[in-house]
Amino acid sequence: MIFDTHTHYDDPRFDEDREELLRSLPGLGITRFAAVGADLESSRRAIGLARRFPGACAVIGVHPDDTAEPEALGEERTRGALEELAACPECAAVGEIGLDYHGEDIYPDKVPRPVQQKWFRFQLEFMKERGLPGVIHSRDAAADTLKIIREAGGKDLSLVHHCFGYEKEMAKIYLDMGHFLGIGGVVTYKNGRKLKEVVQYMPLDRILLETDCPYLAPEPFRGRRNDSRRLVYVVQEIARLKGTDRESVERITYENAVRFYRLREEDQ
Repeated sequence: MIFDTHTHYDDPRFDEDREELLRSLPGLGITRFAAVGADLESSRRAIGLARRFPGACAVIGVHPDDTAEPEALGEERTRGALEELAACPECAAVGEIGLDYHGEDIYPDKVPRPVQQKWFRFQLEFMKERGLPGVIHSRDAAADTLKIIREAGGKDLSLVHHCFGYEKEMAKIYLDMGHFLGIGGVVTYKNGRKLKEVVQYMPLDRILLETDCPYLAPEPFRGRRNDSRRLVYVVQEIARLKGTDRESVERITYENAVRFYRLREEDQ
């Protein structure tokens, strides 16, 4: 069985075949997936998906690139919206939250660093108050992400570092805190040497499988729409890197994900 721990099936690229695709996944061995929000509206859609499909759960929160929304709403209204979402039984975590400094010199509408940092701290505190795990997005922001996570509690937080993209040294810091790393299609890329080294270094019981679909399709589908069916290629590469079999990778990462999201098998 495979658990895809990070999906965006509310994306318009799935509008034509979403229902058929998601209904087909259990028969292909993908028995669970997490629908992840990027802003308040997509978080509501994530809850809706989790309600409709057995084995699904939802992750609610505001991506760093979308933190202009809570900045406009203000803390009180943002908290109210997050509390309403977190109160849904389908909500399993807060995310994806964090920092994204990529393209600051290219995109004039990029959310400024202080605003991103403010809402990262806000959502980490909200996560702690609700007793939920968190899904972290960090791109070109390694030092500030680590600083804020340490300030918020570090090893006392239950976190997965989604689409982990930093060096082995940074992986070691987070693994020593007891965190998980999300591993997806990038590990299959020829230029994914850095992530391959991380996977070789880290223990299997700290890996969560993810697609981040519709993004980051593995080889040989790179550049095309991604979906959970492609995770078999990620499993195959992880098994190769770890010198083990695909069945062990699937079993251990599935158990990791159920534990991280605090799910019960009877909730399938």
